[in-house]
Amino acid sequence: MKNIAIIGSGSWGVALAIHLARCGNYIKIWSFSENEKDLINHERKCKFLPNVEIPENIECFTDFKDVIEDAEYILHVTPSKFTRDTFKQYKQYVGQKPVIICSKGFEKNTLKTLDEVLEEELPGVRIGVLSGPSHAEEVSVAVPTVLVIASKEQEILNEIQDTFMCPEMRIYTSNDVKGVELGGALKNIIAFCAGVASGIGLGDNTFAALITRGLGELTRLGVALGGEKDTFYGLSGLGDLIVTCLSEHSRNRKAGKLIGQGKTLEEAKKEVGMVIESIDNIEVAYELGKIYNVYMPIVETVYQVIYEKLDPKVAVNNLMTRAKKSE
Repeated sequence: MKNIAIIGSGSWGVALAIHLARCGNYIKIWSFSENEKDLINHERKCKFLPNVEIPENIECFTDFKDVIEDAEYILHVTPSKFTRDTFKQYKQYVGQKPVIICSKGFEKNTLKTLDEVLEEELPGVRIGVLSGPSHAEEVSVAVPTVLVIASKEQEILNEIQDTFMCPEMRIYTSNDVKGVELGGALKNIIAFCAGVASGIGLGDNTFAALITRGLGELTRLGVALGGEKDTFYGLSGLGDLIVTCLSEHSRNRKAGKLIGQGKTLEEAKKEVGMVIESIDNIEVAYELGKIYNVYMPIVETVYQVIYEKLDPKVAVNNLMTRAKKSE
């Protein structure tokens, strides 16, 4: 049995806690909310996963020291925009404990990946990145799921693989930290676009084209940022792209669908009710594409839809009528 700390009491943090608890581990979750702490500890419920009962070997706290002090490693599962501020509050307790990044996104104002944020705040911190096609709603009820753990340290790879693997979850390993992290972050953008396409009533032909050409764009940018090309055709790239683009579980797809139906960005955020990583990621990818001179017509067009009020139907026409080129 392992003692594991999870920073973040949202749907993904709690789903991972439930999975690890089923595997026989003892889990402490940190939450910023007293109400969420009480709901987990006393009612054995999570407001984001209302149909799931929290196992008894999970406890929730609002004090970082209580959560981290006896843990063997830390899973960081806060929205990306809160990563730096949250990490600053608990980095004094990390020591040599590995920190496994389970969030997917960038730091918007610096354009940094989350591993870069942690390294900047605590040089020498031991890092892993867990990613892949996974909805919290399904992991929490033991639907078979396959993920990838990336780290430069073999010890971390072995530890996470051994701890997480059981009949309902399979874990692969990778040394490409940057590629695995970028695949998970960039796919949210294409999922948002898939939602827009759904919202304006487009069909399977469009979704197939969007996923294929979108994968090309995120791969080009990911390689420019230091990832390995093959990684983007694996679980954290293509795999996560498929599950997020095609599932109604995806909050990024749902937000895009609402935009396609004519809702404003603020209305979409309110209706989804949880952090929508793709919104910030689109702006970051757009800026990075310009910096690294990466051709990304889908990203550029969805940026115009969100930030320049381009009509989604006009956006589709613009993409379809670009100059001819080879695949």
